[in-house]
Amino acid sequence: MVAAAWLETGDRMDREEFHRRYELAAPDFRAELVEGVVYVASPVRYGLHDEQTMLVREWLAAYRRSHPETRTGHDASVFLDDHNEYHPDAFLFRTGPGASLREGPDHYLRGAPELVVEVSASTLSRDLNDKKDAYERNGVREYIVWRVLQNAVDWFRLDDGAFARVQPGSDGIIESAVFPGLRLDVPALLAMDSERVLATLVDSAP
Repeated sequence: MVAAAWLETGDRMDREEFHRRYELAAPDFRAELVEGVVYVASPVRYGLHDEQTMLVREWLAAYRRSHPETRTGHDASVFLDDHNEYHPDAFLFRTGPGASLREGPDHYLRGAPELVVEVSASTLSRDLNDKKDAYERNGVREYIVWRVLQNAVDWFRLDDGAFARVQPGSDGIIESAVFPGLRLDVPALLAMDSERVLATLVDSAP
């Protein structure tokens, strides 16, 4: 083991070097590499991140239960490219031939999930700038940012290689263009109403 300080916020390196150092750090040490820059994780606040993240994960897990061709994840290391290694708060991806995200023999994930959710308070600037740019460049099809302090949700969809913002319908609902039946009641999410959030899902399994 080495001291966590061996990776410090602001350090610059490629993903291979970052991961080499990361694997030597203490088990409870958390960091990400965003566009070649290291960001060491801050302590997590329950009411500004953890509670919201659990609801998002519950939403995606409920969808997966009726869609066996999909898998969900959270906090796993995702090797996005040579300059980015993230722990998304929640993500959903397809399995099988042509999948854009694959698990290697070392059990790390490589590639881009089809859908990523980040719950943002202290990390908002990074999530809506450098991290968003990297997700866009690497072909993440849909990217959702829950801006906790602003009580708002941004849903971006890849359109001709660039993210375009998707607005809810008059009923406050957005449906994924990648995962049929994955519908989000945005006002219910912001109200932390898990019953309404889950009730909006549509069973569209083949």
